[in-house]
Amino acid sequence: MHPDSADHQDILARDLVLPCGGRLKNRLCKSAMTEGLADAANRATGRHVTLYRRWAAGGAGLLITGNVQVDRRYLERAGNIVIDGEQSARQIQGLEALAAAGSEDGTQIWMQLSHAGRQTPKLVASEPVGPSEIPLALPGGRFGRPRALTDDEITRVVTRFGEAAAVARDCGFHGVQVHGAHGYLLSEFLSPRVNQRSDRWGGILENRARLLLECVRSARASTGTDFAVGVKLNSADFQQGGFSFDECLAVIELLNQEGVDLLEISGGTYEQPRLLGIDGLEPVFEEKVRESTRAREAYFFEYAAAARSVASMPLMVTGGFRSARGMSEALSSGQVDMIGLGRPLCLDPDFPARILSGELAVAPDVERGLRIGPGILGPHSPIRLIKTINGFAKIGWYYEQIYRLADGLEADLGMSGFKALMAYEKTEKAKSRALQANRQ
Repeated sequence: MHPDSADHQDILARDLVLPCGGRLKNRLCKSAMTEGLADAANRATGRHVTLYRRWAAGGAGLLITGNVQVDRRYLERAGNIVIDGEQSARQIQGLEALAAAGSEDGTQIWMQLSHAGRQTPKLVASEPVGPSEIPLALPGGRFGRPRALTDDEITRVVTRFGEAAAVARDCGFHGVQVHGAHGYLLSEFLSPRVNQRSDRWGGILENRARLLLECVRSARASTGTDFAVGVKLNSADFQQGGFSFDECLAVIELLNQEGVDLLEISGGTYEQPRLLGIDGLEPVFEEKVRESTRAREAYFFEYAAAARSVASMPLMVTGGFRSARGMSEALSSGQVDMIGLGRPLCLDPDFPARILSGELAVAPDVERGLRIGPGILGPHSPIRLIKTINGFAKIGWYYEQIYRLADGLEADLGMSGFKALMAYEKTEKAKSRALQANRQ
């Protein structure tokens, strides 16, 4: 046992009983990370099964899948799983196999449900959709100008979340997480910067929050009271004129009335990707971030701690946790109930078990070399396009590690950021071509 780990094991290993009655065997969760492993028809595959079986054996009490899309026209990437309309027998079989693999060793697996909204890349849809016709402020031409959804289309989105939740339950998942963060559609509706509607879906916060609340209600109504329904919510967008932390607290108060089983606090969008620890393309606008927040290993803990004062449901915080000490201190504070882990599980699927056993005290730092070049070519470059490219290189590096785990291999910690970027571009284009060919 690592000497720094002994004092932290007990609280990390405690179970958690959710409002719906479900029990998580410990306080560690594999938070949602996009896998990109679906086939050209957006079905779950054997690679999902291999990946989630490894993660289930790795010791976490809860696994949350990467975003499963509720509309096949608007994806976060071509390799997303989609639940949209009537499911084929092959899709159902794939989802059942995924749920079974992720349930091994007493682990719970939840399906994250999402709609990519205006963050649908051009490779998938030349004209994405959003609350308003406000395009992403990103260089490189990866995203088209969105079309504003009609009232009828928004109502259909609500129905889609409920239908997908019912499929998740029928296929053996223990819960769903409604994705209301990171600049995807539900998050877009929350943001006054992106949502400039004047109807019942825009304007005051109660209207901007309507879509999120209706999707949560739809998921709950289609699955019953003994099935877990969670929500992922931005603490803030970290952009001038965007969704603020004060608004986050107000939305949490609204969610208190919806029987939410677990609220995950995160933050950022593609334009300001604080969720990935990546510099955005504009100065970070943070009303309430203190130096203590910047010094703490978890990006969003201070926000979650403040949310505790209004939240009646269990809270999870994700982003930046690397050490047993940091995780146990967050839980011991009484401000959060679950710890979300992402990148460490891309490199070592047994990371939770090694933390819980005391074998490991802290995850190794592997990110220093993840850049396309030095100096002006690095991640802090003053050139917007170079900064964006470095961000995609870092994302691509972790994608490549997930692919390796899904193929039964170990992570390649020596892979360069440049190599990962090239592989990422090649893979995404190939998947998009296959997707478009399948649609024809």
